[in-house]
Amino acid sequence: MTPKLFCHFCGSRLTDHLVDGRIRRFCLTCQAPIYENTVPAICIMTVNDRQQVLLVKRGIDPKKGFWCLPGGFMELKETPEGAGLRELQEETGLCGKIDRLLGVTAHDSKLYGTVFVTGFLVRTFSGDLIAGDDADAAGWFSAGALPEIAFDSHQKFIRHYYTAYANSPSSNP
Repeated sequence: MTPKLFCHFCGSRLTDHLVDGRIRRFCLTCQAPIYENTVPAICIMTVNDRQQVLLVKRGIDPKKGFWCLPGGFMELKETPEGAGLRELQEETGLCGKIDRLLGVTAHDSKLYGTVFVTGFLVRTFSGDLIAGDDADAAGWFSAGALPEIAFDSHQKFIRHYYTAYANSPSSNP
């Protein structure tokens, strides 16, 4: 990720400065550090009554052509749950209900620095499955027949579901 060059408050050129024991981007005009924060993203693990997971084939970079859980970036004034359900609907045509939080993790991104990913489980959904938005395809996959998954964070949530929930008595909707 390219470091920020200009202050987003006043537009002055930034420098590197020691702040709180770390080198940070700093605006000499504002006399303030410019904190670079993680980017929040959401993914939704949707599971049908046959314990198959819904995946979408990415139509854009990064990882164009690879499969992943439906998801994307959280927008302003959205809750994590709302962002996840929006992304599910945009990418698959399905409307869902959050069953539970699967977990949170972070990964490094060349484009965004650090991406903070929240994973939710959806077992109750409706609608007709159709790839949309930035997905080229959408389909259901069993645990033993998963394609290569684009992101480590998505792999982590998929493994967690199949380890912790897939065989539990409450695993069906």
